[in-house]
This record gives sequence, C-alpha cells and structure tokens, in this order.
Amino acid sequence: MPAVGRTYWLTEPCRIRREDNSVRIERPDGSPVRIPITDIRDLVVFDHVDVNTSALSLLSRNGVAVHVLDHYGNHAGHFSPAESMSSATAVRRQVEITADAEQRLAISRSLVLATAENLRWALDTDLLDSALESLKDALPTCLSNDAIMGQEGNFRRTTWAVLDSRLPPWLRMNGRSRRPPTNAGNAFISYLNALTYARVLTALRSTPLHPAIGFLHADTDRRRNTLALDLAEPFKPLFAERLLRRSASQKHLKESDFETDVGRASLSKDGRKKIAALVREELATTVHHRGLKRQVSYEELIHLEALKVVRLCLEGTPYKPFRPWW
Repeated sequence: MPAVGRTYWLTEPCRIRREDNSVRIERPDGSPVRIPITDIRDLVVFDHVDVNTSALSLLSRNGVAVHVLDHYGNHAGHFSPAESMSSATAVRRQVEITADAEQRLAISRSLVLATAENLRWALDTDLLDSALESLKDALPTCLSNDAIMGQEGNFRRTTWAVLDSRLPPWLRMNGRSRRPPTNAGNAFISYLNALTYARVLTALRSTPLHPAIGFLHADTDRRRNTLALDLAEPFKPLFAERLLRRSASQKHLKESDFETDVGRASLSKDGRKKIAALVREELATTVHHRGLKRQVSYEELIHLEALKVVRLCLEGTPYKPFRPWW
C-alpha cells in the first residue's frame, strides 16, 4: 500500500503530546508511549483524549488523521490534515458522474446488491436466498436513491432477523437501533460500522478523490463524507455482522463487555479493548488477490476499493463493488 505507518487504537483516556518528531501518548497509569510520527498512519480514539495544538500541528504536517468514536460507537468526527491529495481533475469527474442521474443510480444499485450478497456470504445461510432474489428483482425498478435504500432496508431487516436466530438472547439485536444503540448487539454493530467507515475515510485520503462526493448516500446523508459511506457498505458485512456471528459462536464476547441501561448500550472499557484487538487482527488477515497475484490484507482491500473509483473517474473503468471471492 502507498500509505505508510500503522493505525493506533486508543481505547483508554489519554493525553497526546508532541516530543520532537514523535507523538507521546500519556496513559492513565503514568507510563508514556513514544511513537515516531513516521510510524503513524492514523489514530482511532475510543475514549476521552486531551490533545494540544503542538501535537495537532505535527499530525497535520505528516498527513495523520484522527478518528473519534463517541461513547456509543458512532463516528463523532475526525481531524484531517490541512493538505489533501485531492486532484482537480478527479474531483471534476466525480462531480460529473454524480450529476449524471443514470450513472449515479447504476452505481448505487450495484453497491446495494453487492452489500446484500456480501451479507448472504457473511451469514452463510440459504435463509436469505428468497430475500436476495426479491432485492435483485426490485432494484432495476428503483428510480431514486431513496427507493434503492428502501429496498436495502427491507433486505437488512430480514438479515438481522436471521442473524438474531444465531445469537444468544442477550446479544440479539431485535431490530436495528442507533444513536444510541438500545442493546449489546446493536452496540457491537455500531462500533464495527464506525470503524469500517474510518478505515475507508483514511484510504480515500491517500487518493485524488474527494471523500464527500458520493453516489448512494449523496442525497440522504449530508453530514458525513458520503463517498466514504458508500465504499464502507460492501465491507460492513465482512467486519460487522460476520464478526458478531463469529464472536457469538466462539463465546468471545461476554455480557460484561457491554454497559447497558434502559434503552441504551455501549461497549465497556474491556469491551473496547477486545473489539480493537479483534479488528486489528481482522484487518491484518490476508487473502490471495487473483488480479495482483499476491497476498493482500483486508486493510489493503479497502484501499484497492478506493482505487477502483479513481479508475472510474480518470480512466472510465466501470466500478464493480467489492465481493469476497474466497
């Protein structure tokens, strides 16, 4: 991958300070960790962080982004370096493509279908076959993004019901809830979806694309970077529903990993550490890429997905959303 450095996951309250050309992370136990700035790709913050302008200046000059998740696992925001790799040529083509209703709708349909097929793959069950066929029949008749996302919502509700049948009672979602999640299952999905979005946003910053000019979410979510939301969709089943199913079957999660109250739930301190370790391990997993003829990590697959949109904009190569081939 062209991006250098590693992602650092800050799961506990800490202070971030500059020390020469390094970042010093001061932890609650008083033992500081010093990281050379060249070793940092981005930071993902799960808890309260105290950072000063000197540290932010160092991060910005070296192209390091900071992603902030709130208490309930939502992507609360991010600090982006002042300099961007966005190219005027690529951005103009992004705007032209998204302004072409026919082309934009075709890409939106392909994103929703790929996401649905990836959910079917992630849950590995024929119980979704009928719903998937219904979605395939309905998508060509959808003439707006709202209609497309309505069909996606119908399919996801079926998916979550099937997923619940494979989870212990305390971890079942009982329908999707957000801001805040109402139970442990929804809290897990919210955290994993936010982390997937953060990984996509970091990947997009190393391309000439503008992360706020998207296709599927362009008219439905103006508060976030809609291209990052779009490209996160096909990867969410890989990291969210799939890992929830696996964690449940392996009894990796415990009720104590979550903090629950009436109508709201979030990960506990230990739960955040466990999820961060789980995602780090998953992102490092490699598969053989048939086109590149070499092993690539899941993290690199996200970067390669962003490059597909670059080729769409600069070379006119049709965009085909990610689907697992292994």
